Amino acid sequence: MADIVDRSTRSRMMSGIRGKDTRPELLLRRELHSRGFRYRLHAKHLPGRPDLILSKYNAVIFVHGCFWHRHSGCRYTTTPATRVQFWQAKFEANVARDLDVQQALASSGWRIAIIWECALRRSNQIESTGRQISTWLESDADTLEIGALDLIKTNE
Repeated sequence: MADIVDRSTRSRMMSGIRGKDTRPELLLRRELHSRGFRYRLHAKHLPGRPDLILSKYNAVIFVHGCFWHRHSGCRYTTTPATRVQFWQAKFEANVARDLDVQQALASSGWRIAIIWECALRRSNQIESTGRQISTWLESDADTLEIGALDLIKTNE
């Protein structure tokens, strides 16, 4: 199937995809701030430049896009129909890089949370995600991963 837009339009559209200050990230930052948490953003000295750094809790939070970071089992994890090999290689490299970053942070003693964008689509999901992060930060758990399906399971 051919692309529905020309090359220059597709290039412009793709260049508009942000790496930081995305809508899901801003929603999570607002929620955590309202709960009294203070954080740093995108610290260059840490592997992977985490989206949020909560030094007081020795924790970092990544807000991952389901499409780009391949959220397993998520409906937003699709693969474009054109140039499938290119996209597969790109996605595999993203996932491998994410694992390397997480291992480097964990070996440095950081606690890691992965929040998937699908968990931040509705206001009730944002509140639930904020509650779970709050609980995690106050606990001794090393990792946390929250997706939309995780929210459904905890609210049942």
